[in-house]
This record gives sequence, structure tokens and C-alpha cells, in this order.
Amino acid sequence: MSVLTAPEKIIAYPLANLAGNRTDITVYAANGVDIVIDAAFLKPHRKDYFFMALVEQGDSRHWIDFLPYTIKPRHFYFTVPQQVHLKEESKPMKGYVVSFTEAFLMLEENRTLRNLPIITNPLSMHELVLSDDDYAYLKDVLSKLTAEYNAGGVWQNQMLASWLRVALIYLSRLYNEQFGEHRVTQNYCLSLFRKFQELIGEHYATTHDVASYADLLNITPGHLNDSVKQHSGKTAISHIHHRLLVEAKRSLLHTALSVKEIADQLGFEDAAYFNRFFKRLTNTTPMAFRQQIREMYN
Repeated sequence: MSVLTAPEKIIAYPLANLAGNRTDITVYAANGVDIVIDAAFLKPHRKDYFFMALVEQGDSRHWIDFLPYTIKPRHFYFTVPQQVHLKEESKPMKGYVVSFTEAFLMLEENRTLRNLPIITNPLSMHELVLSDDDYAYLKDVLSKLTAEYNAGGVWQNQMLASWLRVALIYLSRLYNEQFGEHRVTQNYCLSLFRKFQELIGEHYATTHDVASYADLLNITPGHLNDSVKQHSGKTAISHIHHRLLVEAKRSLLHTALSVKEIADQLGFEDAAYFNRFFKRLTNTTPMAFRQQIREMYN
């Protein structure tokens, strides 16, 4: 497993087409022969976009955050922005790959897609097992999506959104079937919880207290905590701490940053306070965690 050998941040890559130009959606059919991957993706990195793949043939091994996956035929894989990826080797894959950005989802005709379980991913899953019928259906839809993407023409974005909507709704049904009835609702607590999570994603390195997030949402800290706990079963501060812990673990595993440098990046006053925070939540020190996780997966 590759780790960064210099004290640097984990690189976040924007979505680009095969010509290297930034875009809000890419679709392509992998032929099982050619390798369509940047060598930089063999190092720990983030994708600033949603990534989805229907696998027909392939057996390469990937990491998503702390979990390894060996891809399998007739499986569907999906990730959300900002997770840390690592591809262990360059191997060809046959199937379909669809990537799109938050900006694509924010277009007026696409906003309803943002609430689907395959996008919100409440259980942080990454893999769907497909029956023969599911595989055949998704292959047909994604082949049409690919054909439209390659053809271009008038109203292309509307056509792409339409085919993608069909695929994502179908995948969301499979998500609920395989992982339980965690259906997305539009009630107030869920809406507030999502806004809170988005704010944590934007401000976790500078804002560590519930009151500050409540101010950003124009509500009281008590109301924020009650709503978050009603929806998730956890307190608001536990969500803030969880994000800090995840980012700390990502840096400890995937970079050579010192504990002090990680503490600075995450907005802690000093390394000693960060050490106490980390040990309180994990029962181990940051350096001990780094040694254990690297020994486990090297």
C-alpha cells in the first residue's frame, strides 16, 4: 500500500474529461483492455465528485478510506466526494464508469437526485451485489447514457440527467433492499441534519463547537442538538468529533505529516490537546494508531 512520503496534504482531484478539461459529468465504457487511469491515482487521493462503476470484468484492489475492496464482476461500486481513495495497481476493467459533481446535481433539473439514498449514502456503503436481472437492466441504461454522452447534440444535458435519474432511482431501490429501509424523507430534522453535515464538511478544520454551527444555521445550540440527536441518535458534538477523527486517521494512514502538523491542519491549539482528543475517542495515541494501521495493511 502506498503512503505519501513527504509531509503534504492528500490531493483532491477535480473531475476532468479524457482531454483533461474540467467538466461536471463524464461517462465512458471501459473495454477491459485499455487502462484509463492517471498514475497519480495510485497514491492516496480524494475525488471532488461522485464516482460510480458497473463492473462486467475486473479484479483490481482498491481502498476507500480504511476499507479494502477487490472489485468483482456484476457488482456496482459507488463513492461520494472527499473520501480517500487508493488504487493498488493499474489493471483494466470492463464495464461502465459514471462520474459527476455537486455542481451537476445543483442544476435545476437535477436537484431531486441529491436526495436519493445512493447519493446521500446514509450507511456509508460502497458496493451493491447485482442479480442477473439487475445487472442486465443497469447495463442497458448505462449503455444508453454512454451513447448519449458520446453523441452530444441539442438538449444533451437534459438527456443525460434523464438517463442518470433512471439509473440512480433504480440503484436507490437496490440500496434500500440490501441495506435496510433507510429511506430519505423531507422532514425538518433530516433537512437540518444534512445542512449541519455540509457545514461540518466545510468548517471542521476551524470550527469545533456546536454553538458556532448553530449560529451558522440561525438556531439555538439546544435546538440543533435535539434535532440532530432525534435523526441520528448521536449528539451534535459527536458528529463534529467524528469528522475530526476521520480526517486525523486519513492523514495518519496516508501521509507522512507529523502529529503536530496534523493537529495544526485540524485546528487544534497544540499537539498535546490533539493527542488527548484522539486517545479519548480511540483508546490509543495517534502514533500508535499510525503504526498499527500500517502494519495491518502493508
